[in-house]
Amino acid sequence: MGLTDKLKGLSNNVQQTTKQATYSLGHICLRLVSGFFVGLVLALISQELFGLGTFMLIFLNILFLALIYKILAPRTVFQIVVFDFICVLIASLLRMYILIAPN
Repeated sequence: MGLTDKLKGLSNNVQQTTKQATYSLGHICLRLVSGFFVGLVLALISQELFGLGTFMLIFLNILFLALIYKILAPRTVFQIVVFDFICVLIASLLRMYILIAPN
């Protein structure tokens, strides 16, 4: 093997490693964002239902974030995006229910 073949193999290896690292970082960020927003909604709902304080809101948000983060670990990016769309649809239904419900 010549020097050019070694450089070509090295550049291909760097390219594959960069692709995999970018995918992994995007997967982690998407799981964190999904977990944060689902956790925030669930923590706000529980705060309103039970009259909890700010510390409990933060605790429940972190708890639900960790739970969603762990649940979404084996999923692909596409499956996480579908999960996010389903959560947005459920949130819009909840918003419509709140707007339509009588005082």
